Amino acid sequence: MIDRAQVASIVAHLVKIESINPGLVAGGSGEAKIALYVADFLRSAGLKTRIQKLGNHRANVIGILRGRGGGKSLMFNGHLDTVGVAGMKAPFSARVEKGRLYGRGAQDMKGGIAAALVAATTLAQESRLRGDVVVAAVADEEHMSIGARSLVEDISTDAAIVLEPTGLEVAIAHKGFVWAEIETMGKSAHGSLPRDGIDAIAKMGRVLNEIERLQAKLEEAPRHPLLGNGSVHASVISGGQELSSYPAQCQLSLERRLLPGEDASTFQRELIEIISQCSDLDPKFRARVVMGYSALALETARQAPIARILLGCAQKIVGSAARFGAQSFWTDAALLNEAGIASVLFGPGGAGLHSAVEYVNLEDVALCVETLVQCAQGFCA
Repeated sequence: MIDRAQVASIVAHLVKIESINPGLVAGGSGEAKIALYVADFLRSAGLKTRIQKLGNHRANVIGILRGRGGGKSLMFNGHLDTVGVAGMKAPFSARVEKGRLYGRGAQDMKGGIAAALVAATTLAQESRLRGDVVVAAVADEEHMSIGARSLVEDISTDAAIVLEPTGLEVAIAHKGFVWAEIETMGKSAHGSLPRDGIDAIAKMGRVLNEIERLQAKLEEAPRHPLLGNGSVHASVISGGQELSSYPAQCQLSLERRLLPGEDASTFQRELIEIISQCSDLDPKFRARVVMGYSALALETARQAPIARILLGCAQKIVGSAARFGAQSFWTDAALLNEAGIASVLFGPGGAGLHSAVEYVNLEDVALCVETLVQCAQGFCA
């Protein structure tokens, strides 16, 4: 039996350690301090453990429970960083009320990290698996995923369970994303001289109309069975210098959410087509496209061994709530999958991702632990 009190204590310890991503919030502590806690825990449990330093208080932790040989290897994966705490009254109090533990990162995803730690400890004490179990607690998932990118260059396993909060569903798919910027060019002039000026902001209006048309086109496209449709939205716009002048530039930042089979080039083609259409309608229209950061979608087959075995274990322990599903948010599972590590998502439920009130259901964390232990015993055999 899983010690529920121990599970709650570990979640609380993790939440009380501030690990805000400094790439998102200036002054955030990063993962170095929480990495020390996780590394000490895994060493005490008997795992061969090391900290992978990434610079500037950024770190991964890798713990390996060696099997006796001849079995498949399995990774329990989660991220140590959190978003900021703006609007939160007591973000690191780890208050418990009615079976919920509150605080920044409780759901996203220190509850999942705690489940991995307890599951690894249980396996070290109770099982001698044939295959290895790896616990990988990584940096920077909330920003640029430097942790997962470094991890896949250093270690590989046959499969991975990424312990994002799925409400105890086995999520086998999520969307990807790509960021881009469009800049329209005008001509600066005094506001009283319309023949001399070209309004870059007004030219961007043509682009925004086309973005709306693109969104409508995506909504009308065939739906992915788990993820629905792709999407696009205008995120940030800026331009101009003062009320009495024609603006010479206007910048628009956009995000496109990607389905499996789409990538950055998909969005680049769509934006180039938009610029071409605007240019055909207006000989004075000038614009350029700059592509930004992108990450692929995740799609793992239902028949994949890790998906089948995990679902079977979850159904025995969790019951009817355990089923195949998908998540809208992006995760490091896509990077693991791209590196050849078959990956699924499975983690406790709760609420408040990135919001002012965040909590994880402690009973879900305990059920997650039990499922991970059984899954490892089946998969690594």
